[in-house]
Amino acid sequence: MFVDKAKIYVKGGDGGDGIVAFRREKYVPEGGPAGGDGGKGGDVIFRVDEGLRTLMDFRYQRHFKADRGEKGRNKSMHGANADDMIVRVPPGTLILDDDTQEIIADLVRHEQEVVVARGGRGGRGNTRFATAKNTAPEIAENGEDGVERWVVLELKVMADVGLVGFPSVGKSTLLSVVSAATPKIAAYHFTTLTPNLGVVDVSEGRSFVMADLPGLIEGAHEGVGLGHEFLRHVERTRLIVHVVDMSASDGRDPYEDFLKINEEIKLYNAKLEQRPQIVVANKMDMPDSAENLQQFREKLAADERDLTIYPISALTRGGIKELLYKIADLVDAIPDTPEVEEVSEVEERKVYRFEKKDEQNFTIRRENDTFVVDSPSIEKLIRRTNFSTPDGIQRFARILRNIGIDHELRSLGAVDGQTIRIGELEFEFVEKE
Repeated sequence: MFVDKAKIYVKGGDGGDGIVAFRREKYVPEGGPAGGDGGKGGDVIFRVDEGLRTLMDFRYQRHFKADRGEKGRNKSMHGANADDMIVRVPPGTLILDDDTQEIIADLVRHEQEVVVARGGRGGRGNTRFATAKNTAPEIAENGEDGVERWVVLELKVMADVGLVGFPSVGKSTLLSVVSAATPKIAAYHFTTLTPNLGVVDVSEGRSFVMADLPGLIEGAHEGVGLGHEFLRHVERTRLIVHVVDMSASDGRDPYEDFLKINEEIKLYNAKLEQRPQIVVANKMDMPDSAENLQQFREKLAADERDLTIYPISALTRGGIKELLYKIADLVDAIPDTPEVEEVSEVEERKVYRFEKKDEQNFTIRRENDTFVVDSPSIEKLIRRTNFSTPDGIQRFARILRNIGIDHELRSLGAVDGQTIRIGELEFEFVEKE
């Protein structure tokens, strides 16, 4: 089964907690703090594996969580960093953030990789908080939470040649004739629902990968029919082979079909209009095909379209050899990789130091008798603060006071015993100047 879209959850590993510890060695009185820092959580990294062809594996595993960093150790030893989690994806995978729909990365080359969810940094041990005033601090930080998000994976087939055209024009038959691929072939529209790939061996060691892509219909750029499920695969092909049914079956006009397909491709992505293209006039074994081809050539010339037409019959294999040689020559002359937008996520590592400039980094509102403080940076501080020790609580209270929250609460009418809520933490306000 071919799977070309998946939605998965990824989470970087949480950082390890720092610890409170002291030197307790013989002949070393008042040894001082010796709590080490926690280790960093593992990153979730997506890496291209050219041996993969679909996103099938993500139907059975949709959650990927990296390991947590180890806690700090005594004797000021650093906890071990967690190993990164490597998630293998096929070449041509586009990774998007599910919430914002922003492109995280466009992975096209073997071994190319991107960090999709970074692990949290480890918390600091009490060794880091020793000062001249407090030489034996009982303060340690919790590890930082790893980044978590839902991402959407979209696979765009990596092929040298893409067969495009209306349903039932003979694309699958052509692929089955020129390669060992066995696409489904039947006398009804949309027989091909997913891309089929085949390696075409021309001669003298020359070969290329051809993709039989699901048939297009009018309105596909807006998602009609298979719509975007088809069109995103066209972006990866180096050469477009436009297959046209010259027998005019079902009362269709070959030239009108040709124009409609090109218009859908253009409306989906204007850059595809510049992609090299040749026209394959198929079903030339049918009675009216020769006359229809002559009219097609005349209309093409009248519109001043400079495209080469190759008459063939995929059924009888007439004209196939000449077509394959021409495709091979064009593929050899086209750069290896089509132009793609490659975006690598760069996450800025932020260390929060609560200085005077952070005074405006919060807002306070009142809900009945409760004052609610909204501040992402302070909520992050809460998650990293160990409230099990008096020193940790005092440090947290000192930071709130230094950045002006106490003063702002008093100005808004807060009094002793009033409930204050920051994130999920609730505590009582204590009047202290």
